[in-house]
Amino acid sequence: MTDPAPTTIASTSEPMGELVTAYTLWAVFRRNPAAPFEIDGYDVPSVVSELDDAVLSVEGEDVTVRGFYDVSGLRADADLMVWIHGETPETLQWALRQLRRTTLLKSLLPVWNALGVHRDAEFNKRHMPSFMLGKPPQGWVTVYPFVRSYEWYLLPEEERSAMLRDHGMKGAAFRTTLANTVASFALGDYEWILALEDDDLLNLVDMMRDLRQTEARRHVREEVPFYTGRRIGTAEIVEVLQ
Repeated sequence: MTDPAPTTIASTSEPMGELVTAYTLWAVFRRNPAAPFEIDGYDVPSVVSELDDAVLSVEGEDVTVRGFYDVSGLRADADLMVWIHGETPETLQWALRQLRRTTLLKSLLPVWNALGVHRDAEFNKRHMPSFMLGKPPQGWVTVYPFVRSYEWYLLPEEERSAMLRDHGMKGAAFRTTLANTVASFALGDYEWILALEDDDLLNLVDMMRDLRQTEARRHVREEVPFYTGRRIGTAEIVEVLQ
């Protein structure tokens, strides 16, 4: 995790047979004013090494740490975001606890958490999150929840399908952006969680703006908060938190 090494890859669809299940978890933290993070320069290698060891430990249990993200400055209530994914929710819960027990993270206060799971997308069973397709993470990510209108699921399937097709075509114009859409029904306060990745932050800004110009937009009940950040190595976390 000391080298983010983002890579640009586009497609998020592949042929599928039996439905594959994968869970993913985002956790956002902020610095604790009552316990400011202070570390002597001589201690930096040891605390970074401790976190690197924790990453290796959880990844040895089939959990992938997709990245740590600097979300400081974009919001007043957040400094660091962690993104992990794996086969079971209980393993992700354990992995997050392991990471939080390290010196770098243990003084941080939780701000926002979201757990999602891959299920068949509406009207497109071939669509899978990029993290499940082995797409390397990119340099920037924006994560946000999504709740449809009360009427959406009662509309005729043909009408919903047409709106989502138009929505998808607009999104497809951003060829370097990776999409990660997972279901969150009963896992929290939302229906879906979306994470969009790109090496160029402007692509995320422009994509979100363009997607406002679709009929499906009329059926949005909630889509906040947004957490956007740059993917960083574990050594960079020290600077973010001081």
